[in-house]
Amino acid sequence: MLVIIGYIIVVASVLGGYAMHGGALGALFQPFELVIIAGAALGAFVCGNSAKVVRTTLAAVPTTLQGSRFTKQRYLDLLALLYEILNRVRREGLMAIEADVEEPLNSPLFQKYPALLADRGLVEFVTDYLRLMVSGNLNPLELEALMDQEIDTHLQESGIPAVAIQRMADGLPAFGIVAAVMGVVNVMSSVGDPPAVLGAKIGAALVGTFVGILLSYGIVGPLASVLEQKASESAKQLECIKVALLASLNGYAPALAVEFGRKVLFSTERPSFAELEDTVRGKSASTSSQAG
Repeated sequence: MLVIIGYIIVVASVLGGYAMHGGALGALFQPFELVIIAGAALGAFVCGNSAKVVRTTLAAVPTTLQGSRFTKQRYLDLLALLYEILNRVRREGLMAIEADVEEPLNSPLFQKYPALLADRGLVEFVTDYLRLMVSGNLNPLELEALMDQEIDTHLQESGIPAVAIQRMADGLPAFGIVAAVMGVVNVMSSVGDPPAVLGAKIGAALVGTFVGILLSYGIVGPLASVLEQKASESAKQLECIKVALLASLNGYAPALAVEFGRKVLFSTERPSFAELEDTVRGKSASTSSQAG
């Protein structure tokens, strides 16, 4: 929604200011210039990227119209899930979660949090490292290094659409110049036409430069920024999991381990200490009643 609002502000400001200056909006309607610029940019995007990148980028662009799924409630659910897992490990041992790790879709622990269970990447990250913890004694430093490498890989992969879109945005002003030059060539071939006709053609040529720059900085470029932010948010939840699991591996109690995980979250979505404590207490009470 914010993307649409931003587009409205950009277009309204540019066209509104032009109209208030006495400009004729009809003179800006140059579909042939748009065909040259947009077509050349799309063609360069297709030939400059692999099929995998093209598919990934086309799938990612619609997500820019959606709000962030990484809310405070999501992180509370994530921390609560980690607490329940680590609390069971502390009470019953690592082998107690073997079935949950092997079949998370059938796990009562994971089924309590359907939004998290639907995130395949998150579930795989949690279960893969829990599986490593179950399989034997691990050096926390080695496990941390492996987690960091996987998070870096995730950031690189999820950032591919942003890079591809930004490259397209960077090329749009140049394609606008191409359209403007072609418009000038058209003018030069019509030097015998009346001044009014020549003026219209010169104006159409200049519109090409205008459209290329506007598309680059006002339309396409912001999409790359949004995609980059979404990639950063998706990696943050993995960092939260990493810190909590490593804290548990180093001997900290489950309540302290999830507190470690809470501290690495962005401040805008980070639950407060009291909110996390209330959630953990609720899970503790629920676990105790089930045990009884």
